[in-house]
Amino acid sequence: MSISDKLSKQKKILVIKLSGRLFDFKTTSKSLKEYAQLLLDIQDKVQPVVVSGGGIIARHYVNLARSLGSDESSLDEMGIEISRLNAMLLSAALGDSVYPVIPSNLDEISIACQSGKIIVSGGLHPGQSTNATAALICEKIKADRFLNATDVDGIYDSDPKKSPKAKLFKEISIKKCLQLLNTESTQAGNYDLLDIVAMKVIERSKISTWVIKSDPKIIRNLVLKNSQTGTKIIV
Repeated sequence: MSISDKLSKQKKILVIKLSGRLFDFKTTSKSLKEYAQLLLDIQDKVQPVVVSGGGIIARHYVNLARSLGSDESSLDEMGIEISRLNAMLLSAALGDSVYPVIPSNLDEISIACQSGKIIVSGGLHPGQSTNATAALICEKIKADRFLNATDVDGIYDSDPKKSPKAKLFKEISIKKCLQLLNTESTQAGNYDLLDIVAMKVIERSKISTWVIKSDPKIIRNLVLKNSQTGTKIIV
């Protein structure tokens, strides 16, 4: 039986990209345990595959190394390593319910899915944001849904941190979303929301995608109660 056949006989798979803001210099064991409990709460309904962002700590290292002359590829590698450390932190909070290895490539993700355990990953490849990584994981394992959990409520027509009149989209088309994201920087450490690579993967494989606030209660309600929150990307 092929990997894809085995996956089809398991629970539906939910890929969650967790904002790197969960992992910063103020991160506590309490906050990590809250997210771990969320994943345990939804495990009966779906198999969670989590991708941890690098966050402010990754940006700190990347910016410092850039000032010392490191090339962008090396900076990407540094960001990946920090995202993997963040994944290890979250894994520690999950105990025996988590797959015991942090996957390092897409094939390892596919194999891990056969375990039925919660899978926690960081970045995988230089040149790809963890958002793009999460989208590629969705594509590889034929995930039922992709939740991009960010530090804002969803996708706005302008930066809500700068414009009090910014409008939140309840739904947005791929085309419109690409127009909004077209000017985004591709430097290491500068990815925000969903970058162009992630959007192109979502588009070509028609991945059901939501951009939501990274909050355990909001994620739990969306998964267990199908609450209408954040922004749904129409593919």
